[in-house]
Amino acid sequence: MDQREEMISVSGVDKFYGDFQALAEVDLSVKHGERVVICGPSGSGKSTLIRCFNGLEFHDAGSIVIDGITVEEGSKSLRTLRQEVGMVFQQFNLFPHLTILENLTIGPMKVQRISKSEAENRARKYLDRVHIPEQADKYPAQLSGGQQQRVAIARSLCMETRIMLFDEPTSALDPEMINEVLDVMVELAGTGITMVCVTHEMGFARKVADKMVFMEAGRIVETSPPDKFFTNPDSARCKLFLSQILEH
Repeated sequence: MDQREEMISVSGVDKFYGDFQALAEVDLSVKHGERVVICGPSGSGKSTLIRCFNGLEFHDAGSIVIDGITVEEGSKSLRTLRQEVGMVFQQFNLFPHLTILENLTIGPMKVQRISKSEAENRARKYLDRVHIPEQADKYPAQLSGGQQQRVAIARSLCMETRIMLFDEPTSALDPEMINEVLDVMVELAGTGITMVCVTHEMGFARKVADKMVFMEAGRIVETSPPDKFFTNPDSARCKLFLSQILEH
């Protein structure tokens, strides 16, 4: 029996955009230190689900509790929640007019009110973690896409988050840059941080995931350990998806 504390608890969650139901009766549990990969066809609700975890989107029914904080629109706890939960997007969303070091220090200084020197020490530590300490004084436009995405990962780490969400972090990268970002994510997975990653990178998923989640049409169709997921999935739909994606 796994006794690790529950970091993410999703129960009966529905999400609508007008008449379109993006999420339908979603249940999911993620424990402290667990690494979960969510996959599925485009439009299956993967990104919508993890955007609901830190209040970028708000669900219409059911409940979401993140590290003891209930996610609700208008809640005074949202500020605390967003300090607990880091998110890395497809696009890097770096401030082009700030240096890499400034991009990493602005959040901790403004939100956590730490000193500039402490923020810079923290930023350099995490730039070292993602293997680009030499880029601190450059501007985003001077970096490759892979380097910019590693900066985005370091920026989330600088908030000392307990949970990291990744929304298809390699989908906007040129093929030769994908592995450098995935390698950093593999290393990060080894640190014990709780991770939820939406990705089509199945090699990465096999390497790091404790649990695979397959979604279609806003529903979780299958949840299983990677060994079972990749070799003997229960649903015909999951088998078809894997046969299509593993051919490429």
